Amino acid sequence: MNRFEVAERALRGAAPHELLEVVRAVLTEQYAAEDVELFLADYGLTVLQPVSVLPHTLEPVSVHTSPAGRAFGAQRPHREDLPGGRVRLHLPVSVRGDRLGVLSVTLPENTVPGCEAELADVAEVLGHEVVVAERDTDIYLQARRKDRLTLAAEMQWQLLPGRSSSRPEYDLGAQLEPAYAIFGDNFDWSATADRLMLYVTNGMGEGIEASLLTNLAINALRNARRAGISIADQAALADQAVYAHYRGRRYLSILMLDFDLETGRAKVVDAGSPQLLRLRDGVVERIAFDAQLPLGMFEETDYVAQDFRVEPGDRLIFVSDGVHAVASPKGEAYGEAALARAIQATRLLPAAEVPRAVLRELTGHRGEAMPEDDALVVCLDWRGRPRTDDRGSGGL
Repeated sequence: MNRFEVAERALRGAAPHELLEVVRAVLTEQYAAEDVELFLADYGLTVLQPVSVLPHTLEPVSVHTSPAGRAFGAQRPHREDLPGGRVRLHLPVSVRGDRLGVLSVTLPENTVPGCEAELADVAEVLGHEVVVAERDTDIYLQARRKDRLTLAAEMQWQLLPGRSSSRPEYDLGAQLEPAYAIFGDNFDWSATADRLMLYVTNGMGEGIEASLLTNLAINALRNARRAGISIADQAALADQAVYAHYRGRRYLSILMLDFDLETGRAKVVDAGSPQLLRLRDGVVERIAFDAQLPLGMFEETDYVAQDFRVEPGDRLIFVSDGVHAVASPKGEAYGEAALARAIQATRLLPAAEVPRAVLRELTGHRGEAMPEDDALVVCLDWRGRPRTDDRGSGGL
C-alpha cells in the first residue's frame, strides 16, 4: 500500500469530528509534514477560517491577498517558501467544483518534489469527507462563520446545494448577500447524465417569514422534480403548495431553466423578477422571457415553458432584484448598463468567482454597509458536450 492509499484509508475511516487530527497524523507520518492546517471559506467568501478547537484558534486569512487565498481563488496548489529550508503547500479543498477551503501543509523542502500531486489528491479526499461529515457534526459549519448568522440566514444556507459546481459541460457559481443576514433569495440546481435544472429565486418579505416562504417553495419544487415532472408542472405544483398555505398573501418570484446537456436547448419558466443577462462574443444583452405569475399569487395558475438555447462559450448571469433594482444614495437604480459593465469587467474570472466580484461592484454603487434587500448573483459558463464525444446523449 503506497502512502497516498494509507492517507486515503485513514480519512475514510476517521470519525466525522476528527478529520483534521487524522489528516495531521497521517501526513506527518507518511510525508514528514511539520504542520497541517485546514481553512474553510466563510459564508461571505472574504476570509478562510481555520478549523481548530477553541481557545487555540488561528487567525483567519484573506481570500484575496493571502497565499492560501491564492490557492483557493486559482483552484491550484500554491507554494510558499519559508525560512530554514521549509515549504508550505496550500492545496484547494473542493468537491466537484464546490470550493470549500484550503489545506496548508508545511514540509522540509527536500521532501516536496514528487509529493505535491499526491497531497493535492489527499486534499480532494478530505473535501469529500468534510461534506459527508457535516451530516454528523457542526464543527465544519461552525468554522465557516466569521460572524453569527441570523436564523433566517441559517435556514437559507442549509437549503442551498453549494456555491459552485463543475462538469465537463458547464461551470456554475453563486453567491448571496448579505451572507450572514439573507432573507428569501435562493438558488438551486440539480444535474443528471443528460440535464441540468437551475432555479433562481427572488424571495418576498423579510426575516424568518421570507425564509419560511422560500423553504416551502423550494421543497415543493424539489418534490415535483424528483417525481420526474416537467418544469412547467413543477411550477404549477409549487404554486399550489404556496397558495394553499398563504392564500395569495405571500408569493415567490422564480426563474426556472431545464438544460439539455447534449444540445444546449433549454425549457424556461419565468415567474417573476429574477433577470438573465448573457455574455456572448464580448456582447452583454438581457434575455427577456414571457412573464408569468409568481408562485402562489393566485389559485391553480397554469405555467408554460418557453424554448431557449445556449451556445458553447456563453456566460449567463442571473440576478435578483436586490441587484438590478438597488438604488445609489442619489436614488439611481443599478440597472442594466451598470450590470453590463460589471459583467464585462469580470469576463476573465472563473464562474465561481464572478458572483462575488459583481456583488463587490454593487456595494460600491449602493454606498452603504448593509443592503435593504437580498442580492443574489448566479453565473453559468456553458461549454456544452463536444460533438466528437462518442458517448451519446446518455453518456456522462
